[in-house]
Amino acid sequence: MNILAIESSCDDTAAAVVRDGRTVLSSCVSSQIEMHSIYGGVVPEIASRKHVEAVSGLADKAVSDAGLTKADLDAVAVTYAPGLIGAVLVGVNFAKGAALALDLPLIPVHHVRGHIAANYITHPDLEPPFVCLCVSGGTTAIVDVRSYTSMAVLGSTRDDAAGECFDKVARVLGIGYPGGGPMDRLAQGGDDQAYPLPVAHVSGAELDMSFSGLKTASLNLIHNAQQKGEALDLPAFAASFGKAVSDSLIPRVMAAARQTGYGKIAVAGGVAANRRIRADLQAACTQSGDRLFLPELCWCGDNAAMIGCQGFFEFQAGHLAGWDLNAYATRDIALG
Repeated sequence: MNILAIESSCDDTAAAVVRDGRTVLSSCVSSQIEMHSIYGGVVPEIASRKHVEAVSGLADKAVSDAGLTKADLDAVAVTYAPGLIGAVLVGVNFAKGAALALDLPLIPVHHVRGHIAANYITHPDLEPPFVCLCVSGGTTAIVDVRSYTSMAVLGSTRDDAAGECFDKVARVLGIGYPGGGPMDRLAQGGDDQAYPLPVAHVSGAELDMSFSGLKTASLNLIHNAQQKGEALDLPAFAASFGKAVSDSLIPRVMAAARQTGYGKIAVAGGVAANRRIRADLQAACTQSGDRLFLPELCWCGDNAAMIGCQGFFEFQAGHLAGWDLNAYATRDIALG
C-alpha cells in the first residue's frame, strides 16, 4: 500500500511516500529554520504562508522521487493535530484536495503518534506493546503504546516541554535556533557538575514532569552572570543543563517501563537526537535489561515519512476521515 503523507504542523513542510508502514520510498522536507532564526522562534503567520508556497511542489517531488505516478497511490495521510493551527490547516486542506482529486481514502494522523511510528522505520522488528518517551519542542510525555493505534499517556510535563527549554536557553545564550542541536554540540566535553540546576518532582504524580523551574533557574543564572560581567563556562553550562533534563526524563521512563513490564522502551521526537539523553537511556536499559529502540537521527525531527508510517496502521484500524476533517491545535494522543 503506497501512502502519500503530508506534514505541516510547525515550521517544516514535508511530503513522503511510504509503503506498507515500514518502507520509505521518498521523503522530502522544506525547512524554514533560516527564516525563523531571525526572530529566535517560529512566527506562525510566516510559517503558514511558507507551507502554502511549498506543499504542492513538495508532494509532486515526493511522488516523483518514489518512482511512482499519482495513479500508484492508495491513500493520503496528513497530520491533523496537534500543532500551530494555521500551519496544520494548510496540510489538512491540501491533503483533502489531493484525496478528493485522486479519489483516495484520507487518513488523519496525530503528530505525536507519527513521531512514535518513526521507530518502525528504523526498527522493522519493533511491535507494540512498548513504552515510548516522546520529547520535542511541543511535547514531553511518556506513552503506553498498547497497540499500533491504542495509546495512553502515563506521564507528561505540567508546563514547558523539554525541547522548548532547550530553545529558550539557546536563544538567550545567542547560540542559534532551534536550540537542541547547538546545546548538544556545546555540551560535548563540558563539566556537567559545574552548575547545579533543579530537577522538579510532581507530588502525587511520579511519572509527571516540570521544566519551568529549570528554564527559570537557567535564565536567571545566565542573566546574573551577564549583569556581574562574569563569563559563563558555556560547555559546562550546556552539559549541566543537558544533565538536568536527562535526570528528569530517564528515571520516569524507567519507572514506567517497570510498571508496564513490556521490556521495550522507545524514544521519539526532536529531542530524541540529544546525545546525553540517548547515552543515559542506553546505560539505564543495559542495567535494567530492557530493550531500547532509538530512531535514526534523520527521523527524529518533523518529517512526513513518520506520518505515512502511522497512517498505514490507522488505515488498517479503519480510522479514516471525511471531507469535513478539521485541524486541531491540541489533541489527546489517546483519541488519535
